[in-house]
Amino acid sequence: MGRVNRAGVVLLMEKNGEETKNPRTIVWVTEHGFQGWTCSECDWNYPLPTLLNDPEAKTAYDRLALGKFREHACENYAARLGRADSQSFTARIRKLVAQGFKPKDAVELLVQEVELEYRNQPKVLEQARAEGEDFLRRVRAGLI
Repeated sequence: MGRVNRAGVVLLMEKNGEETKNPRTIVWVTEHGFQGWTCSECDWNYPLPTLLNDPEAKTAYDRLALGKFREHACENYAARLGRADSQSFTARIRKLVAQGFKPKDAVELLVQEVELEYRNQPKVLEQARAEGEDFLRRVRAGLI
């Protein structure tokens, strides 16, 4: 597997072990209409199946997605126009981890922020908690 940076993003390396000048990364995205893995450089994506709930099955899905990511060629997809995960809770957690917070503390802080930001929206808070738990599961599994 590639090297994991401070933000919890997997950096892939070329076959000879040298990093590319602009390494592409596999990014987990959770947005209104999409949940799954995307490429940081192109529009390649690997959506999470709707009924996939079992943590072991999700871990297997993550391994499969990483394999597919390594196999894809960015030249075969349109270039990414902007950050894929700019507004997701997972992106906010990654930002906190990049600032030096431990993953568990970053998740707890995010949930507290969401409680304040979305006081009267319990579904948003539940989504933030679910993304936080999923983020921690991926960290424990060594995927991010």
